[in-house]
Amino acid sequence: MDCKLSKAAEFFRCCLRGNAILKRKVWVSSPAFYIITAAMLGMAIASWFWNPIAFYVELGVCILSVVAVFLATKYFHSYVQRIMQGARNALFGQDYRALRDLSLPLVIVGENEDIVWGNEAFLQAMGWAKDYHGTSLEKLIHPYTLDQLMEGNGTDIRIEDHSYTVFANRTEAGYLLYWVDDTAYKDLSREHEETRPIVAVVCFDNREELMRDASGSEDARINSEVETTLNNWAHSMGGFLKKLSGGSRFLLLTDEKNITEAKKKRFEVLDHIRNIKTADNRSATISVGIGRGASNFAESELWARQALDMALGRGGDQVAIKQESDDYEFFGGLSKGVEKRDKVRTRVIAASLSDHIKASDVVLVMGHKYSDLDAIGSAIGMWSVASKGLKKTAYVVVNRSQTLAISLINSMEAALEDGDREIFIPPSEAMTLVTPKTLLIVTDTHSPDFVESQDLLNAVNRVVVIDHHRMMVKHITNAIVFYHEPYASSASEMVAELVQYIGNNTLSRVEAEALMAGIMLDTKGFVMKCGVRTFEAASYLRRRGADTVQVKRLFSDTIDTYKAKFLLVSAAEVYGNCAIVCAQEETDNIRVVAAQAADELLAIQGVVVSFVVFPSGDHVNISARSLGDVNVQLIMEALGGGGHLTMAGTQLSDTSVKEAKARLLEVLKETLPLATKFPSVNTSRV
Repeated sequence: MDCKLSKAAEFFRCCLRGNAILKRKVWVSSPAFYIITAAMLGMAIASWFWNPIAFYVELGVCILSVVAVFLATKYFHSYVQRIMQGARNALFGQDYRALRDLSLPLVIVGENEDIVWGNEAFLQAMGWAKDYHGTSLEKLIHPYTLDQLMEGNGTDIRIEDHSYTVFANRTEAGYLLYWVDDTAYKDLSREHEETRPIVAVVCFDNREELMRDASGSEDARINSEVETTLNNWAHSMGGFLKKLSGGSRFLLLTDEKNITEAKKKRFEVLDHIRNIKTADNRSATISVGIGRGASNFAESELWARQALDMALGRGGDQVAIKQESDDYEFFGGLSKGVEKRDKVRTRVIAASLSDHIKASDVVLVMGHKYSDLDAIGSAIGMWSVASKGLKKTAYVVVNRSQTLAISLINSMEAALEDGDREIFIPPSEAMTLVTPKTLLIVTDTHSPDFVESQDLLNAVNRVVVIDHHRMMVKHITNAIVFYHEPYASSASEMVAELVQYIGNNTLSRVEAEALMAGIMLDTKGFVMKCGVRTFEAASYLRRRGADTVQVKRLFSDTIDTYKAKFLLVSAAEVYGNCAIVCAQEETDNIRVVAAQAADELLAIQGVVVSFVVFPSGDHVNISARSLGDVNVQLIMEALGGGGHLTMAGTQLSDTSVKEAKARLLEVLKETLPLATKFPSVNTSRV
């Protein structure tokens, strides 16, 4: 046995001795040298008309070149034959035949990654002739490298219609590669993965709004076109569509392969449905929830419903795919949310909220970090309902050192009587009031990461959420009441509606002005995202005594803030219809200045989306605004943030302003249609 092993090693070394000479094959057999020889012959012929002596000299050189290449080629082939014959003689005849006739493809590779020798099974698998020596291994294993083959415990390689698992071993002089042809098993595995069933739930999400003012024939036409489009889509997906009770939901069964293809096409069915319009040119929209990767049909259907809820919570007109570990993918979501005019849900929420407040001993209301007029205004509205309408002890939890609505807080405290002025308390004091019966109302956010105090959120068992921002994947999940309406203009609008069903006459003038300020902030003075119910809420607040002049004063800036805002605006860079500006240093009220600068940039002709990058403490923030043509929520989510269709933001850690801008530009290149108009930014060099 030792003799055989030594001779096998000698065989391997003999093969590798020829590795250097095999490299010459590239030089000898390269077509480039034949082309050069032909060019030399052409030059010689051309020189005949110029100088006959030069002609004979060049012709002689050309002939010598041809002879040299021919002899070198012949020598190469004979040399290789001698090497291989010597290698065969190094083994006993039966040992060489065992390697040669081994059913497992085997190849020997030299240090320069040239193929030195392959057995019959390898040559047959590759469809090669005998003259393969010196061929580079790279063309077989691309995109992998030999080092990667050595590191892996079997590497999948696909060559034409065959799949191999390649195992590589290193010896003293080179490499041995074993090719296991497992095409049948891999094709079977791929077929199993591609045919895994997937459940999807489809919702005609604005059916009620489109049909409210439509005639019977128009209603039937829209429904028929939507259903026909969905049936055609299901048929193209090789699936099955079933209409569920209620008329606006459908169940779709398909498989992994077709969902993957639909993802590549960005779910074109959304565009096809959007092209279905009513007589007054309103578009139909659908939302789709898909449960992917579940272990059974029941789990897939549950995931699909959860994904659909997520899609509807983000404004509809999109596809949400829920996968393992609560991982979501989103497609679409480019249109504005459809306003729900029916207030039945508001009345139900108001009744439930009233019962929970009555069952509480203390009611705490808080908004998000760096609270603005909408967060504080809606919190004041809920405080008024709890304390004055339902006679419960209530407080607004706010960090005065970080709030952006200090003018509203001061105005509210000045209007209250001496005994009621302590309604605004810090989170540390609120923690001392927590009991098992405490109720926490969170307004203007639904993310546990953005609340004023995460410790307070974790300490209270009974939580109510009131928010209008589009749904984020990570949201408060233990709320006993989750009042979320992405169509609403602001949290203050939602609270103004709730107040009318809980304590219609409880709001004072200052409290009504607080809610009005929140609505005006998020609608940019009743310009952005205003619906019928927005003006109905404003009308109710006006009847409660809200003075628009006093509200306007809450938005007044100091001269320093005003100057800082327009310094930012003047430094903006405009790329197509996108404006970007960076603040290099943190200043007082930088958050207010950045938000206002982002709004001002939208007033520039042709600009439909704006971004302000600014430092804040140890982080870099990005404030994003749009006119509705671009969904800035999707852009900010790509950077770890979130928000709304027209207003969003994110916070980046361990980065500089320049690096944050570079990351933003990279996302914009993939998101916006004006990608070619953005400058190239190498983030590694910023």
